[in-house]
Amino acid sequence: MEWVKQLNESIRYIEEHLTGEIDYEQLGKIACCSVYHYQRMFTYMAGVSLSEYIRRRRMSLAAVDLQGGGRVIDIAAKYGYSSPTAFNRAFQGVHGVAPSAVRGEGISVKSYPPITFRISVKGAEEMEYRIETKEAFRIVGVSCPLERELEKNFAVVPQMWQDAAVNGTIEKLAGMMDTPPMGLLGVSACGDAEQWKYFIAVSSTKDNGGFEEYTVPAATWAVFSGEGTNTSIQELEQRIVTEWLPSSGYEYGSAPDIEVYLNPDPQNAKYEVWIPVVQKDSGKGL
Repeated sequence: MEWVKQLNESIRYIEEHLTGEIDYEQLGKIACCSVYHYQRMFTYMAGVSLSEYIRRRRMSLAAVDLQGGGRVIDIAAKYGYSSPTAFNRAFQGVHGVAPSAVRGEGISVKSYPPITFRISVKGAEEMEYRIETKEAFRIVGVSCPLERELEKNFAVVPQMWQDAAVNGTIEKLAGMMDTPPMGLLGVSACGDAEQWKYFIAVSSTKDNGGFEEYTVPAATWAVFSGEGTNTSIQELEQRIVTEWLPSSGYEYGSAPDIEVYLNPDPQNAKYEVWIPVVQKDSGKGL
């Protein structure tokens, strides 16, 4: 399928640039999506973050080079490390031994081969969704900047929600929502041409009350519903990417991902996941 073919082409690009700079924007272009969506797809499909995969591949090749008699300082430079210290730390993180020890007899290292993406047929657990086309709408709330390497943001967003609950922000925002989607919103505004931000917000036409404003662009959305603990929303998002998206006839559009929390109880949450999509035969991204 075209979608899987594009992902595999991106893997070929990574392999060709393991000893040089790997341009995340180029990876997004190859896969016909934004850098943000590419990293999310990769993590859900591969079970490891993009940055960690690249690190493992480089350290796999570095181990072979060291076993062949290469000098640590030369191999560190070959794989983009500015100092032997940084290379040593990365190498030990993957292999559990120092680079200088690899030449010794009986020393085991790990090998991480290149990933190949395939469609996997799984159990026929249904996924209900609806398609909604919305004009641009305004949200108000609080935001925090995100790093363009998603792995660095894993602790940022949960802490942000915790702070917003404690300092009264969520309560204030709940009183301001007056337009769909009705609920507390987690908005990942991560377009290639903008500063990446994560918003806790509501859709509102009221005075911003001192909160930050952002306009979600007009888009078509695939909307999935779920309930359970707040961790279950991540499981739903993974199923969307790994099970629904590859065979849906859609691909990622150029708008933010949105999580809509309909029930504030973190242990019995009701939520929706809004994924921006375009039809593959629409001529976009092809």
